[in-house]
Amino acid sequence: MTVTLSPDYRPSEDEPFMNPRMKEYFRRKLLKWKTELLRESGETIEHMQTESLAESDIADRASLETDRSLELRTRDRERKLISKIEDALARIEEDTYGYCEETAEPISIRRLEARPIATLSIEAQERHERLERTHRDD
Repeated sequence: MTVTLSPDYRPSEDEPFMNPRMKEYFRRKLLKWKTELLRESGETIEHMQTESLAESDIADRASLETDRSLELRTRDRERKLISKIEDALARIEEDTYGYCEETAEPISIRRLEARPIATLSIEAQERHERLERTHRDD
């Protein structure tokens, strides 16, 4: 089944939650995000292959190594993000996308718009973070 979306479609709280149009909207949003991350990753690899660490000045070389390290950490975070995007795409296919893993209640459209990989409602996320803080203090 192919779902057609108009270019200006945005999910709203007024329509049935996770109807086919809404699922297709988030599926496209996630795929676009994943494509952008993969493109940036490719650019980083290309950049690192053309960039030389053979700088004669030790300060320039140190700066270059620091930049490279930061870039690699960023790409590692993005690699983990891609994994979460793939998990979200799988949840769309399984019809579990958009529902809180803790309460099984719908996650708000606004939250999914801001963080399409969200697995917890705002309330459940806040509880989780409070628990994390209290256990961290132990």
